[in-house]
Amino acid sequence: MADLDDMDIVIVRLLSQGLGDAAIGRRLGIGHRTVQRRVQRVMNRWGVVGRVALGARAQELGLLDSRLVA
Repeated sequence: MADLDDMDIVIVRLLSQGLGDAAIGRRLGIGHRTVQRRVQRVMNRWGVVGRVALGARAQELGLLDSRLVA
């Protein structure tokens, strides 16, 4: 995942657990708008539309392995 930094990966994993932007922001100590911007940036980089597609792509890439979840 050379195109993602550690924070992006953590955010994608937390999204896959069903957390919303505000909850992710609180957990990571960042604003919910920052979470939204980072999610949008990942979707743009991966060429996906929507968070469901983002989750599917993350699964394909092996980012959601249960041993790796934040």
